[in-house]
Amino acid sequence: MTRTTIHLAVYDDFADWEPGYATSQLTQHGFTVRTVGLTTDPVTTMGGIRIQPDLALDELTGAAVADSALLLLTGSTGWDTGHDLAPFAAKAREFLASGVPVAAICGATLGLAREGLLDDRDHTSAVSYYLAASGYGGGERYQEADAVTDGDLITAGPTEPIAFAREVFARLGVYEGKKLDAWYRLFHDSDASAYAVLEGEDEGSAGVGTS
Repeated sequence: MTRTTIHLAVYDDFADWEPGYATSQLTQHGFTVRTVGLTTDPVTTMGGIRIQPDLALDELTGAAVADSALLLLTGSTGWDTGHDLAPFAAKAREFLASGVPVAAICGATLGLAREGLLDDRDHTSAVSYYLAASGYGGGERYQEADAVTDGDLITAGPTEPIAFAREVFARLGVYEGKKLDAWYRLFHDSDASAYAVLEGEDEGSAGVGTS
């Protein structure tokens, strides 16, 4: 079954620049982004942008989870200052149990650590001691890398939205091989020669993921 809906978690003070590289390309490759809030009340991003969530978290259950292509969790001071965002980490557990990928960047990785989802998966974050403060049991699986994919779980540190997007594209089959590398070189390294590789992106490209 082809899955084309990306669920993007939104909450007050969420780091609105972190998912942009991923979502801007996903929507150009046949995916639809639906925003999910704790409720449907408007939230304000760290950049001061007001967002009206498409649906509340408690609406995202059962078939809606199974039919999703990805749950995307971004950073927010809310991950550091309390447990108000813990329901999103619990929802990530539900997604992973259903075989649906989860991508977490910045402070969202701390939420996943608290939820126990990083105890037995390779992962990364800002720095190892940031996650260690949660008391989680996955310290030995921490990787010093820009972004890490372990099965259905993608993690990245706060300064790596481009590497984060690259891992999302690879997991969903949006770009592969040389084109995946070219996209990363173009946007991360400003390598203009990579653009020529991307010009033919519709020729033999994987298109929308089917995982």
